[in-house]
Amino acid sequence: MKKSTKLIIVFVVLGVLGAAGAGAALYFKQAMPGKEGKHAEAEAPKKKPARYVSLDKVIVMLRRSPGETQAHYISTDLVLSTTVEQEKKAKDDLPMLRSVAVRALSAHTMSAAQDLTVEQYAEQLNSTFAATYDKDKLEKPFSEVMIGKLIIE
Repeated sequence: MKKSTKLIIVFVVLGVLGAAGAGAALYFKQAMPGKEGKHAEAEAPKKKPARYVSLDKVIVMLRRSPGETQAHYISTDLVLSTTVEQEKKAKDDLPMLRSVAVRALSAHTMSAAQDLTVEQYAEQLNSTFAATYDKDKLEKPFSEVMIGKLIIE
């Protein structure tokens, strides 16, 4: 073998060993945190475990544009992110949330509904639900509404 080929092989082997050593050091640092790891854990607020409540089959007929004869629909499944303590309250509020979602989604025409993204639908529903709870001066039993399924037909 040429001397240059041997040098390349030595550098490659040294590079692989160095990368393996760095990976092992990072692994053991995470597995056995020192003072910094314990301090960071103490400062981080404890997050409550999330629970999810579903509101299935919200079906809404869209407004017709002038001159349009065919009916169009939105069908969506909503998912509410809540906590264990507020899960029952969120389930109790599902009929009211369904009517609020129907009212909010039925304001769209087919062309407007097609232009919105899933994130925009979720944002609209989150703000509508927040406004409803604020108007009634009630605590909202969930942190956010997510779209589980969205069909526009």
